[in-house]
Amino acid sequence: MSFLPVLICLTVLVFLGLLLCGIFSCNSHQDQSQQCKIIPGSMPLPVLKRKGDIILGGLFSLHDMVVEPSLSFTSKPPPTKCTRFNFRTFRWMQTMIFAIEEINRDGRLFPNITLGYKIYDSCSTPHQALKAAMELMGTEKASGVEGVTQSKGTCHETVPAVIGDGGSTQSLVVARFLGVFHVPQVSYFSSCACLSDKKEFPAFLRTMPSDFFQVDALVQLVKHFGWTWVGVIAGDDAYGRSGANIFADKVRKLGACVAVHEIIPKNRAQIAISSIVSKIRLSGARVILVFAVEQDAAALFDEALREGLTGIQWLASEAWSTAAVLSIPKNYHHILQGSMGFAIRQAHIPGLQDFLLRLHPMTPDALEDPFMIPFWEEMFQCSLGLQTEGQEHNVEGKPPCSGAEELGNVTNIYSDVSQLRISYNVYKAVYAIAHALKAMRSCVKEKGPFPLHACPDADNIQPWQLLHYIKQVGYLNSFGDEIKFDQNGDPAAMYDLVNWQLSPNGKMEFATIGKFDETAGRQKLHIQEHNIVWNGNQTKVPLSVCSSICPSGTRKAIRPNFPICCHDCVVYAIECVRCLPEFWSSADRTACIPKEVEFLSFSDTMGITLMAISLIGSFCTCVVVFIFSCHRNTPIVRANNSELSFLLLFSLTLCFLCSLTFIGRPSQWSCMLRHTAFGITFVLCVSCILEKTIVVLMAFKATLPGINVMKWFGPKQQKAIIICCTLVQVIICTVWLLVAPPSPHQFMPRESAIVILLCDEGSPVAFALVLGYIGLLACLCLVLAFLARKLPDNFNEARLITFSMLIFCAVWVAFVPAYISSPGKYSTVTEVFAILASSYGLLGCIFAPKCYIILLRPEKNTRKHLMSKVATDKF
Repeated sequence: MSFLPVLICLTVLVFLGLLLCGIFSCNSHQDQSQQCKIIPGSMPLPVLKRKGDIILGGLFSLHDMVVEPSLSFTSKPPPTKCTRFNFRTFRWMQTMIFAIEEINRDGRLFPNITLGYKIYDSCSTPHQALKAAMELMGTEKASGVEGVTQSKGTCHETVPAVIGDGGSTQSLVVARFLGVFHVPQVSYFSSCACLSDKKEFPAFLRTMPSDFFQVDALVQLVKHFGWTWVGVIAGDDAYGRSGANIFADKVRKLGACVAVHEIIPKNRAQIAISSIVSKIRLSGARVILVFAVEQDAAALFDEALREGLTGIQWLASEAWSTAAVLSIPKNYHHILQGSMGFAIRQAHIPGLQDFLLRLHPMTPDALEDPFMIPFWEEMFQCSLGLQTEGQEHNVEGKPPCSGAEELGNVTNIYSDVSQLRISYNVYKAVYAIAHALKAMRSCVKEKGPFPLHACPDADNIQPWQLLHYIKQVGYLNSFGDEIKFDQNGDPAAMYDLVNWQLSPNGKMEFATIGKFDETAGRQKLHIQEHNIVWNGNQTKVPLSVCSSICPSGTRKAIRPNFPICCHDCVVYAIECVRCLPEFWSSADRTACIPKEVEFLSFSDTMGITLMAISLIGSFCTCVVVFIFSCHRNTPIVRANNSELSFLLLFSLTLCFLCSLTFIGRPSQWSCMLRHTAFGITFVLCVSCILEKTIVVLMAFKATLPGINVMKWFGPKQQKAIIICCTLVQVIICTVWLLVAPPSPHQFMPRESAIVILLCDEGSPVAFALVLGYIGLLACLCLVLAFLARKLPDNFNEARLITFSMLIFCAVWVAFVPAYISSPGKYSTVTEVFAILASSYGLLGCIFAPKCYIILLRPEKNTRKHLMSKVATDKF
């Protein structure tokens, strides 16, 4: 029995040896350089290296996808080709290099020790990320990293820590692999909550907050604005599915409902995404969360643009909340303006922009950089004429690079340091490992954290020992932020709430309108609502509910086969109640709905027609005024009392315009104005005509010997008579307004579904006095004009006045029965028609013949022709 433990240990060692030999095929050479070769048949991946005493690994998705070759297994597989170069990720990689060089240059963390790096492109693909991780775990001998075991022709060495990868899906694969060897992995962008499971991923840490906290922030946002009917669209990866599922669960616990929950397929097939857009439209939800990486979100918004899906308030997950690939293209602006989401805290890293702009393909360092050529060719759309293994070089149709290209002359997301969020995470990841290495090298003997208080060997770094120190990291960086990890390897969750706002120059900007701090106690979410611009450039919070709140006297009735947020409102008891006069019973007799309001409006056809006729009449009157002004010294104008003519034209203009007061929604002021303005302007008009008739009649009487009546009808006396006649109407209207003024009135027949808005006259007696006084003056004018119709004159104005007053009286006599019998708003239409018809009659009968002579028969516009006396028996 004493040999049993020894036998078990030997069995385990043999098994591990066989496992390592299965993963790595190592060949021994007689020369001094010993190399480890990856699985037979695979090609080595491009790597960006720099020597150092301690080498850090790096994984960055410098390309967005991999072109999978067609494998026939009859020839050697071609090298992997990565496509769609990502400038944003290339900046993240350069930030890692910048941080390492900054640490080496400063020297305070590691005196006489330098950091190096080995960086691979994972091409946004899990298997490519795994290949890179395997090369980091077993590549040609790296300086400064001891711990190499050699036995029976095998070799094995590791980097002490890995920074990356970006995507959660890639990190899941890499974390499982590195966890076997207890190699610490610090990710800068993987936020899947699943990675917080330390039993499954014991060596994984990150400077990116977990989606668990991001979802908590999004749920608090939904609760804050009272949205109970929201949609969730997720990417088909660990990041999207995990985050969307957590959000849906938390939203339901909050009492809200998920209107639509769909997955964007990784192949981004248009048919599938079109189906998602259709479901969003049919759901009726106004608020949609897109929990996906920027490439998947772009595919969704492309389809939304094609199908014209607008009016949606988009909520952004952190992966695309500040994505330039969506904010820079202007075709997205009208659907994404007002979008809102949480982004990790940003920082300004001094010196980083100059470091980014230093790159050039002709420098000695660039010749060893396998990623420089695709970066430069994609940036300037030119060809360097060089090839690097495993990289895409589609140079067809591209001109050769001139060598004079400068990064500083190009506006690109690579050199844009205004929104350093993920780059800041990379920066923090490098410094977190550096502080762990410093603590590791500063260990005091007999006070170490390991068994028997031992300290690690600084010259033989063991990854599992470094992992312990990284977990214990805690310090304030130069930006005042505390860097530490909790028991799950997650940092403290702090987000900026950003709002996509379109600036006047047409550029989309990310306005910070709030923040979320997981460590802030109960009040974690703070929002500056007055700074928010919602979708469609609105300032009012959009409403996204399946059913509105039930009014008093009703209760919720759940709809069968619908979520709990969808309900109908039914009355508490079956009881019939008569609706108020201003309401009408609904079709199902369950509610009283407001009746449709009807009045003579400026927007309906009748109102527009009457308004046009009124304005045309005013314009015609002004034209007559212009003609008379231009010919005011001609005999026909002077013979007919030009002053009274101009005053009459002014009053006619007011008559035309006063009809506009009868159009529009009746109010207290409009009701008082319409009747008083109508009464006073028409009295003024008829008074002028009456005075003209009297003057014509007296002028002929004055020709008789011994009669000198014209001294009583001079200009001053004429004005006094007109003022006195008008003043009587003013007094009647004033008394009317003081005693019983006109006011708005609702006529609500119970049998009709409309409410008619009218102006009640207030006092029928006063209204009758106003009309009666106008009629009295009109009748008096008609009688006098009729008496003067046969006076011997070639142009007798009395005949014109007679015709005009006949039309005037005929219109208003017909008005009375028509007004009484007209229903609803048509009584107002009848009154407006009477005003316009009588005004046109006066204008046409009195002034049209005069304008005809002035413009077309100027030979009759002479004093001799007007003074010739011609007796007539006509009329």
